[in-house]
Parts: sequence; structure tokens; C-alpha cells
Amino acid sequence: MDYSHLLDWLNLLLRWAHVITGVAWIGASFYFVALDNSLTPPADAKEREKGIGGELWAVHGGGFYHQQKYPVSPAVLPERLHWSMWESYSTWLTGFALFTVLYLFNASTFLIDKSVHDWSPAAAVSAALGFFVGFWLIYDGICRVFGQRKNGDAIVGMLVFVFVVFASWLSCQLFAGRAAFLLVGAMLATTMSGNVFFWIIPGQRKVVAALRAGQPVDPVHGKRGKQRSVHNTYFTLPVLFTMISNHYGFLYAGQNNWVVLVVMMLAGALIRQSFVQRHKAHATGQPVPWWYAMVGVVLLAGVFSATMPSVQAPSAEATPVSFAEVQKVVGERCVMCHSEQVVNKAIQLHTPELIERNAQAVYQQAVVLKLMPLNNATQMTDAERALIKRWYEARTKP
Repeated sequence: MDYSHLLDWLNLLLRWAHVITGVAWIGASFYFVALDNSLTPPADAKEREKGIGGELWAVHGGGFYHQQKYPVSPAVLPERLHWSMWESYSTWLTGFALFTVLYLFNASTFLIDKSVHDWSPAAAVSAALGFFVGFWLIYDGICRVFGQRKNGDAIVGMLVFVFVVFASWLSCQLFAGRAAFLLVGAMLATTMSGNVFFWIIPGQRKVVAALRAGQPVDPVHGKRGKQRSVHNTYFTLPVLFTMISNHYGFLYAGQNNWVVLVVMMLAGALIRQSFVQRHKAHATGQPVPWWYAMVGVVLLAGVFSATMPSVQAPSAEATPVSFAEVQKVVGERCVMCHSEQVVNKAIQLHTPELIERNAQAVYQQAVVLKLMPLNNATQMTDAERALIKRWYEARTKP
């Protein structure tokens, strides 16, 4: 059996399942945040007498929907309740399985860049897992200690932001850039799922149990659940950025890649803030505070400018490139993982015919995306990438 082919299929199926479950979780999260912020007091006095605190009329799919929220509970709690939890759990389980298959089982290839930090695969794997556990414990401690104090939300937000910045810096000092970005995102996603598993759902279960038993409800469960749910919605876009960042080598390959990571995540959180506030603004008739999103877009523009490659001199661009030069670079930098004996991603480059056949893939991966060589393990230089660029563009000109 070709185990590399088996691994590719396992990677594909896990990634597919992770995307599906992630869409379900994020969709549910965004929907309930939007719903909660769009509610207005019921117009009907009888509805208010029932204890309904907010309502929303909506039209979708040819029908009309009347959604209502009870701040405490209805007079009679229905036996059947919908619980939003398995979207979160299944997203984390598929994501961790994918991270294990791709990164932990191949730590020497995916986690370690010896030019960044030279250590053993076992140490790298332990540190990666430590990021998940350590961040959750410190984040949870911050929420416990400061969350219920005066201005607690602001204090917690600032402390968590500082800690995320530190974790981003540390990750980029220890792991290959591609892995460092993904690891920070997985760390935040683990915390999001931890919020659901350890606080939101248990708190809701305690509230439901107290109501069914006719006992008073401790309001702390609702407050804590709301706090953690709000954190989750602001983590979402930063996490999504890190999940797709591994396709763009120009983001994580730079010297100050941790700054790029922090700025991109901050931009995502600010853009998310505008959309959260948009729902409240529409419900209360206030102008939408788009300035959060504008600041986010300015930050994105700053990263775009900072990562823009320098323009090569016209004389270098005009220099013709021979196939022998390209074959030499490919032989030194690429054939190690794409040969007759080792066939990664179904690409082989050990003969001139195979280089010609896979020229587009080489150009895309090594020049445009700068994803290959993986973690630049064979130390392909910018000059060599430029050489491949000139060769490929010359051969594709009419």
C-alpha cells in the first residue's frame, strides 16, 4: 500500500469534515449573536406579561418567523430543548485529529524549522500540546479572577489580548512559521471549545435543572456563559485567518512573522466588532459604527504594504534563463521530496520531462505561494525563486 496516498486521503477527509463542522459551529454562533443583538422589547403587552424580554420578526425562505427570548424562563419549561454544543465538539475533534495526522505525526517536517529553533520532534510535539493546555489554563484563570470585577470585561479583554500577543511571539520563536500560525489559531479554537464544554453548557444544564426542580436560579451561570460566548465570537475571525494562512508563505515566512500574525488577527476581531455592533444599531435605530471595520481594513492594508516584495532590477528580469539552471535548482531543492523513490503530492521532478510537465505546480508552490520547499528545509534562496519565475514566465509567453 502507498502510505503517502493513504495519508493524503486521510488528510483530505479530515479537512473536509473539519470544514463542514466548523461551518455549522460558526454559523450557529454568528446566528445567535446576531439574534441576541437584534431583539427589541415585544410590542404586545401580553407578550411582556409572559416574561418575554425581546423578540424578532424575520422573513426567510418564503415564510415568516417570530423569535422570542425569555431572560429567565417561560412559565412552563418545555421538555424538548435544542442544545448548541455538538457543532463545537465535532469541530474541535476533527481539527485536533487533522492537526495530529498532519503536524504531530510529521513533527520533523511540519513543526520544526531548524533555522528557527533546533529541537527534537518529541520536544516540539510536547510544546505544541502545551500551548493548548497552557493557554486555556491562563485564559480561564484571567476570566475567573477578573471577570466579575468592576470593568471586568475590559480588564479581561486587555489581559487576554496581551497574552495572545505573547503566545503569538513565542510560537513564532519555536516553530516553523506555517505551524506557528496554525498553532496559535488551534490554541484559540481549543479555548473556544473549552468555553462551551466547561462553562457554557454546564451552566445552562444547571439553570435548566434548577428551573425543573422549582429552585432559584443562580444568575452567575448566565453571566459567565454570556461572557465566554462573547469571547468566542471575537476569536472566530482570527482563528479562520490562521486556518487559511498556511496557504500563503509570504505571510509566515518573514522575519517578524509574529507581528503579521497579531495584526491580521486584530484586524479580524475589529471587523467582527463592527458586525456585532451593526445588529444592535439596526435594532435601536442608531448609526452603525463601521469605524471598527475601517481600522481593521487599514491594518490589512498595512500588512499588504509591509509584505510587498521588492521589485527586481530590469536587467535581472531580462536575463534569459536556461533549462539547465532551473534543473540544477530543482535538483538541489526539490527532488529530495519529489523523486522516483519519494512521491509527495503525486509530483515527481527527477527528470527534465517531469520538470516540464509539472512546471506550473513548481511555479505556483515555490514562487507565487512560497510554500515549497516545506519550511524551506532545503534553503531555496530568493534568487533561485526569481530564476524559476523568469524561466516559467518566459516559457508561457505567446
